[in-house]
Amino acid sequence: MTDANYARFNERLHEIESRHKDRSSGFVRLVERNGILAPAERVRGRRGLPVRGIVLSLLTFLGFKGFLMAQLGAVTYVSRVAQLESGTIVEQMGAWAMRADPVTLWIAQQIAVFF
Repeated sequence: MTDANYARFNERLHEIESRHKDRSSGFVRLVERNGILAPAERVRGRRGLPVRGIVLSLLTFLGFKGFLMAQLGAVTYVSRVAQLESGTIVEQMGAWAMRADPVTLWIAQQIAVFF
């Protein structure tokens, strides 16, 4: 008998919770400091790629390459990248990423003014 009552109780509880979820329709009640209940919109999580983070990482990497080229000089920079190309597969991938491109050359020219 108690199992049947417990099962009915759980069913009623589930119905109440589902009605509450349907009626809230994306809103959550929050208690403010003065004790008043105020509806607040539920914040949904972001999905997809973090475009801002990827762009900032790319710009930082290009700035780093430009700074190295301005600091070391073009000849030294290219010779060190050539040394990486003759290394292991990981070093070769690093050499591919660190090779001089037009953007790096332009950034190096802009930074070289300060050296």
